Amino acid sequence: MDFLQRFKDWPNLPTMFFEQMEREGDKPFLWAKENGEYASLSWRETGEKIVALSRALADMGIEKGDRVVLVADNCPEWLIADIAIMAAGGVTVPAYTTNSERDHHHILTNSEAKGVIVSTRKLATPLLPATMQAPDLDFIITVEDTSMSQEIGVPVHLWGDVIEKGRMLEGDVIAAARDIARDETCCIIYTSGTSGAPKGVMLHHGAILCNVMGACDALLELGIRNEVFLSFLPLSHAYEHSAGQFFPIGVGAQIYYAEGVEALSKNLTEVRPTLMTAVPRLYEMMHGRITRDIIKKGGLKARLFEKTVELGCLRYERGGSLPFHLLPQDLLLDRLVRNKIRGRFGGRLKALVSGGAPLTLEVGMFFTALGLRLLQGYGQTEAAPVISVNRPNKAKLHTVGPPMKEVEVKIAEDGEILVRGELVMKGYWRNAEATETTIRDGWLHTGDIGVFDEDGYIQITDRKKDIIVNSGGDNIAPQKIEGLLTLEEEIAQVMVYGDQRPHIVALIVPDQEWASQWAKEHEKPPILADLVDDKGFRRAIDAAIEKVNRNLAQCERIRRYILTGEAFSIENEMLTPTMKVRRHKIKARYGEALKALYRK
Repeated sequence: MDFLQRFKDWPNLPTMFFEQMEREGDKPFLWAKENGEYASLSWRETGEKIVALSRALADMGIEKGDRVVLVADNCPEWLIADIAIMAAGGVTVPAYTTNSERDHHHILTNSEAKGVIVSTRKLATPLLPATMQAPDLDFIITVEDTSMSQEIGVPVHLWGDVIEKGRMLEGDVIAAARDIARDETCCIIYTSGTSGAPKGVMLHHGAILCNVMGACDALLELGIRNEVFLSFLPLSHAYEHSAGQFFPIGVGAQIYYAEGVEALSKNLTEVRPTLMTAVPRLYEMMHGRITRDIIKKGGLKARLFEKTVELGCLRYERGGSLPFHLLPQDLLLDRLVRNKIRGRFGGRLKALVSGGAPLTLEVGMFFTALGLRLLQGYGQTEAAPVISVNRPNKAKLHTVGPPMKEVEVKIAEDGEILVRGELVMKGYWRNAEATETTIRDGWLHTGDIGVFDEDGYIQITDRKKDIIVNSGGDNIAPQKIEGLLTLEEEIAQVMVYGDQRPHIVALIVPDQEWASQWAKEHEKPPILADLVDDKGFRRAIDAAIEKVNRNLAQCERIRRYILTGEAFSIENEMLTPTMKVRRHKIKARYGEALKALYRK
């Protein structure tokens, strides 16, 4: 209990770090690749850089509440900048590394950012043009020299120079940080709303500390000691920000930064993490890779693998036990198959945690059957972000677990999941109307529909919102994509699809007038139902989709589609009387065809 009490006693996130720094001292903390090998910064070395940068930021004019945009891949500089901004009394505004110039411009101007920190020349390319249209911006700090300072209009400083200047400045950053109140905003994380317009979620120190405490409580039965994390998800995502950065800080763990998805398998065996958080899409990729490897080998190895999965699933279904006569066989398969699979993940994983999007039962059963503990959780950015998570000794894969410690959850009369507690955001930045709609009487209205089972575990049954959450955890507003597509002359109606899936696909109704003209020009019968299978006709639709895709984020782009000559109408119940798409009706009619696109 004393272990968890610390998270209640810490007044803010920088103080948590500084106290852990004093406890851990010269032990290795942050690991990143240098010249092909992992090299570390100790807790004390990291703290010295944070203090120096925080002093420098204050000297550059950052005051209490000022926003600083942070654009970087996962690396030590991300953590150092994040905590330094907070220690100076500022507010970190993380931005996705995949943002376009337009996305950056919105965040810079909406947040009224006073400063920007960017790590690489590549990431600066779409960012720097946007900074020229940010009237409140006073400075930019670049880890790499961008050689573009004369074009920006505001001073551009090199990271190393700023750190060195901060070392020479005076000021007790650690003491000053203790005075930052627990309920003060520490970061603004932008997420998409139903209209597609990004909204800034204001999270306070207490919200993230509450999340970290809840995660510790949930995992205590595994034994929290000498933990090693592999940070893979973008730190601009609330999930990794809390679970992959501040949770490791709170438990005194080491953090290794992955090189990217293409090097993840190698990094897993190099780092040998004890805990890892990821989104379902990663587990789906691993599931596919492992399965393909086994099928390719064939023969006895494939049969042993299939039997291992079969017995593992049976064990789960029986609550953790197997019939006595199957135990010797299962023990042998554990040595021959499961140990090798565990080795691909480093060999010492205590648990894989899945969040950010719903995990399919098939994938969860697969990893559990292979001897890898997989715990599904649930949350959203507005809750900092974790609301519930399965417990190690009682994981129920079809649920998202019970609420975390000191988190209240209730089900409203219409089935919506409501959440209350310190983890709830302060509100949406400069959007009082959206805040009042989402937080009512202290309860966060999640927009998700669910029920409690007999053990108090939450089962998500539906979404009140139309937001698509793909298997990578990206929140995608379908109306935005559909609206852009129907602006093209070739397309009359469209419904996009992709919840819990790796990418977006679409059902498209071509425009009848355009189709008739195309048919005339190409001497084809002007019957839409016949045209949808014509290769030339589809190439014209391809071009229209590609035109729209160029202006969409990677996760929003249409990868595949089906054409139909059946228009959405009030008569066939695919449109409401107010001409809105009835998604459940369309899915009932075309759902199997849309799902089939993912098997091509």
